[in-house]
Amino acid sequence: MKQVIYIVICLMLFTSCKVLTPEQMLRTPRSYEYSDISELKEVEEYRIAPNDELFFQLFTNEGEKLIDPLDPQILRQSHREIVYLVEHDGKVKLPVLGRINISGYTLREAEKMLEKEYSAYYNRPFVQLRVTNNRVIIFPGGRGGSSRVIYLENNNTTLFEALAMAGGIKDGKAHRVKLIRGQPGNPKVYRIDLSTIKGIENANLVLQANDIIYVDPRERVPVRIMEHVTPYLTLATTLLLIYSLIN
Repeated sequence: MKQVIYIVICLMLFTSCKVLTPEQMLRTPRSYEYSDISELKEVEEYRIAPNDELFFQLFTNEGEKLIDPLDPQILRQSHREIVYLVEHDGKVKLPVLGRINISGYTLREAEKMLEKEYSAYYNRPFVQLRVTNNRVIIFPGGRGGSSRVIYLENNNTTLFEALAMAGGIKDGKAHRVKLIRGQPGNPKVYRIDLSTIKGIENANLVLQANDIIYVDPRERVPVRIMEHVTPYLTLATTLLLIYSLIN
């Protein structure tokens, strides 16, 4: 029996986190250098990217028809949303213009660019654009089944609001919230501490499309060790019982 106890102690000392928590994602080593959280204080305008879905409207005469009180039919039609997909090469197919490159523009820059392009066909064009499928991915801690994709209906959605929409932090570490932003090949990772009231300053930062919010889950090492060791202890106990009965 002493040998069994020694085995359990060895497992507790030498079993790695990857063995105990194989489902945990986005691990960072202890020496990892996180990006400076102060960079997030300045709100950057979102830039259109491939696979974005754009709500597009075009009016003439600087949008005169958009606010014309004498033609309510136009106003009703203006609420009908038709979306256009930004293709993998960064181009979108629009009426009259055909395929035109739009990736990398902010919404304001894209509207101005399209108004210039449409001015060859229409008198004083007025363009409205909106990205309809902006979203963030949230892993609020816990073991599986709790991740969420949140669509950013409000361009000023904060980290607090997104976590609230995901149901809050579930069995995770509030002092180890990771915000991952940027291109997948070279992302920036910010660590945010929400365990104290002081963390509210960083929790009110505005999210951008395609941000990933990952809350480090609690390891629960003793529980995981018992989950791994219990089957072997049961087998060992059974074998010892059979051996004692035979003798």
